[in-house]
Amino acid sequence: QVQLVESGGGLVQPGGSLRLSCAASGIVFSIYTMGWYRQAPGKQRELVAAMTSRGSRNYADSVKGRFTISRVNTKSAVYLQMNSLKPEDTAVYYCNALGSSRQDYWGQGTQVTVSS
Repeated sequence: QVQLVESGGGLVQPGGSLRLSCAASGIVFSIYTMGWYRQAPGKQRELVAAMTSRGSRNYADSVKGRFTISRVNTKSAVYLQMNSLKPEDTAVYYCNALGSSRQDYWGQGTQVTVSS
């Protein structure tokens, strides 16, 4: 059974930082592209950042220079370091695992709220 479990969300003031973690099980983690998506109330889910099995990264324009995605294959874990957070970053953040044969798995999400 595939499981993706996110953690690290919470309430933070504008300009603050958070680090999200996603622990995966039930997949051969090292061969998956791992991504972070977010969904704000009333909006569609959007890609925030992704990292391929070869280490290539891509980011949404809105988070470039502020967020960093990383992964540790030996721990089957992917992380999202979020700095200089803005109120518009408020959303539920989801971990995603995408396989080469279009296997597509999601975590349950973790809430990030940026507010003073």
